[in-house]
Amino acid sequence: MWIPPSEAQSFSDAVFTDEFNDISKACSLNPNQPPSNPHDCVFLRGNTLSITIAPSKHTELPLVIMPSKYQASVSKKDHHRAACIGYSQGLRETLPTLKTTVSGQEPMKKLETLPPLPAHGQPLMFADLFAGCGGLSLGLSLAGLNGVFAVERDKMAFSTLSANLLEGRDVPVPQFEWPDWLDRKAWGIDEILEQHPLELSKLQGKVHVLAGGPPCQGFSFAGKRLESDPRNQLFEKYVEMVKAIQPAAIVLENVPGMKVAHKAKFWKELGITQVKPQSYYDKLVESLDRVGYQVLGRIVDSSLFGVPQKRPRLIVIGIRKDLASHLRGGVTRAFELLEEARLKQLQELGLPETVSASEAISDLEIKYTGTRPCTDASSRSGFQELAYKGPRTPYQTLMQQGGDGSMDSVRLAKHKPEISERFMKILQDPECTKGNLMSLAQREKYGLKKHRICLMRAENPAPTITTLPDDVLHYSEPRILTVRESARLQSFPDWFQFRGKFTTGGSRRTKECPRYTQVGNAVPPYLARAIGLAIRSVLEEAMAGVSQQTANEVKQEILAIA
Repeated sequence: MWIPPSEAQSFSDAVFTDEFNDISKACSLNPNQPPSNPHDCVFLRGNTLSITIAPSKHTELPLVIMPSKYQASVSKKDHHRAACIGYSQGLRETLPTLKTTVSGQEPMKKLETLPPLPAHGQPLMFADLFAGCGGLSLGLSLAGLNGVFAVERDKMAFSTLSANLLEGRDVPVPQFEWPDWLDRKAWGIDEILEQHPLELSKLQGKVHVLAGGPPCQGFSFAGKRLESDPRNQLFEKYVEMVKAIQPAAIVLENVPGMKVAHKAKFWKELGITQVKPQSYYDKLVESLDRVGYQVLGRIVDSSLFGVPQKRPRLIVIGIRKDLASHLRGGVTRAFELLEEARLKQLQELGLPETVSASEAISDLEIKYTGTRPCTDASSRSGFQELAYKGPRTPYQTLMQQGGDGSMDSVRLAKHKPEISERFMKILQDPECTKGNLMSLAQREKYGLKKHRICLMRAENPAPTITTLPDDVLHYSEPRILTVRESARLQSFPDWFQFRGKFTTGGSRRTKECPRYTQVGNAVPPYLARAIGLAIRSVLEEAMAGVSQQTANEVKQEILAIA
């Protein structure tokens, strides 16, 4: 700030001169000498005289060293030479403290204080809700985002996430920067909301992206789609967390069935014509809109992102409205950038438009690797595992990067001889078309009670990997897939370790999350990686728009007060 003493007397409030003299002494300024650089200036944090006039390099001085015994009231015609104050994000809120005496000239509106984004060059920070074993977290980390914390209720799934992203292993992604106030254990989202509301609010501005996909069983067409399924309500907890942290962007992944409304049987039975029922996606959009987010969901096919699996997923992206207003097309811009990220990812990773099942797992065929007794500590005795020999395709080489050549979860299922014989007959039956679900007639022909069995086709991406290991049959060997093969088809790298039981059954199936279930529930990391790249780009564009608008407003204000 610099004002020639000769002009200071022209201000209507004499106290301004006293204020300036106090500031000059505190800052060791020479009032008779203008700044050597017209862009150098001083910003007084919280001082009533601070005005944002033009972008410039600024020196920020804490208000504690500045006298503040006066309140200045400066008329428009007098304060045009008063100050040159540097612009920085959030500083314009000091403007409304100045009063004007010109009729019709309203003071600038105070901007709502919203959590800031990191400085240029600093990584975006994310938290993962309903994190499972960490597929979404891994993908975002591969895209250059840094994790803060993750929420997962199941102990087995959290153990897997912890083994890869929390425990300081030598892996090619950064580990989570876990907060001190949160125990490193399996948590339910409701528990954290109830026990740590204050700590969550302090994460505003420190968690820029909130990700997570509530359990999909109540929406999935592969399940019973019960509207009363309590897991369907978990997205409400997701919205509560969004409201508490106010991230710049949110990401939610789920099955396409989330966009389909449940049937209103009750109303139909009463003979009442009901308004078109809402899907849970519709309810989610409304809830997030109320807490300040522009939201859009689209169904994407994971196989187009380098994932060797036909897996349609509903991707929901939300952008905080103050940022979305600066995007061309609003939140729809995020999906334009997702397509750009998809193409960029295929090019960076050297992948074709689609990766086939055999390109993904041919190095894990028994006829190529051979077998040996299972060495996994979580496995019962009597099982065999694959004796890995090395990659055979570019995709397999990619999966080996970042590791030491070893991998876990290669245990083979212990099929009874009659089961293996049945599977071989199915593989050799020309009526059982590979790449499709077996028909009812085909299942009855082989005495199969399961309603969903799919035969893999070596030349195509695999069918959707589910939580049940016997839903998919290998394309050339009479067996189901190993956990590692399922993970490969989900695009988990070979260095990623899985923990917990391999399978579970009976009443424990709804209470435990063994390895097959962890993999089947996961977001494909390569899909998540592309989403992370898109989120980075969309927030960069939004912040550029914010900066440009502020610069334009500043120019207009200069003209208005000149």
